[in-house]
Amino acid sequence: MAVLPDNHAPTELSVYIHWPFCASKCPYCDFNSHVTDVIDHARWRRGLLAELEHFVGETKGRAVTSVFFGGGTPSLMEPETAAALIAAVKSNWHTADDLEVTLEANPSTAEAGLFQAFSDAGVNRMSLGVQSFRDESLKFLGRGHSAGEAINAITLASQIFPRISFDLIYGLPDQTPQQWREELTAALDLAGDHLSVYQLTIEPGTDFFRDGVPAAPEDTGASLYEITQTILEGAGLAAYEISNHARAGFECRHNLDIWRGGDYAGVGPGAHGRLSSSSGTDTLYQVHSPERWLSKVEADGHATAKRLTLGANERAEEILMTGFRLREGVQAVQFERLTGMEISALTDESKLRQLIEGGFLEHTETGLCVTAAGRLCLNEVLRQLLVTS
Repeated sequence: MAVLPDNHAPTELSVYIHWPFCASKCPYCDFNSHVTDVIDHARWRRGLLAELEHFVGETKGRAVTSVFFGGGTPSLMEPETAAALIAAVKSNWHTADDLEVTLEANPSTAEAGLFQAFSDAGVNRMSLGVQSFRDESLKFLGRGHSAGEAINAITLASQIFPRISFDLIYGLPDQTPQQWREELTAALDLAGDHLSVYQLTIEPGTDFFRDGVPAAPEDTGASLYEITQTILEGAGLAAYEISNHARAGFECRHNLDIWRGGDYAGVGPGAHGRLSSSSGTDTLYQVHSPERWLSKVEADGHATAKRLTLGANERAEEILMTGFRLREGVQAVQFERLTGMEISALTDESKLRQLIEGGFLEHTETGLCVTAAGRLCLNEVLRQLLVTS
């Protein structure tokens, strides 16, 4: 068990709430999302509230800094459900004055019609799954909206929410660098202060994997990634994380907290959580199947399928792996506070020196970070660096 020094137990907490339902299943998606004809919204509201309140019991005294509704497609839940969950967070925990409440949505006309209701419910940050501004690409990706609907939804969301973001995907088969430059340029005409950009990966269990859709060649993916960095950096949207770009002060606080190693309660089917105390850190996994999750919550008040206590090195490695995704890297003081050890206790000194000399890692005034070159081969950097690998 990872035993922390006295008074080192985390005091802040993030809350993740998973809504597992979608209008359709995208062929590249390996998330816990399901298509169903009928949803008993009142029953699901009760279930999510019950599991949320279960976690209140073991996190008393914490201050919640962010709430994130993910999925699935959370904008398919009734706004009354989001309102009830947000109200429960605020009534059961201390909450930050600038509490960030993010909800993911598709930019279809039907979902955009609910934006104001979600704002009234307490959502103050909207994340839109745009994925592309090319209709032919949207059709290939199985998206249920058009480029025109995406533009309209972004415009509307910008008028309603103080903070918005949207996602794009690159690395589609036969996509050219010029096409991607044009799409990024179009995105910048609409982007506010945050943009998430992901390379298409072909994951086992997806329709794309089953159908043999090819992933972009490694050199093409690297070229498109470099184009992304150049264009977005030049527009003032720095990559604060491998796939996420923002103007200073507009980073997604929820994800930052998690990448920095902070605690979070995971509520809903297939949600993950991380909860720490002075005696150690546990990783929690909720029941994956929506119906089995709901039945177990109704019977037991929660649906935790597995709870694992991390060893000291496991916890430290986890913080390195997530922290290295960030431009700021791993902060030495934070690392020691969360693990009770120094970064050097986990790393191979000679390999560290070689990685620094090779331009893959660098020491900063506050810790250790991966360079732009290192982020292109992060898994290999970690494999070489960690003593236990």
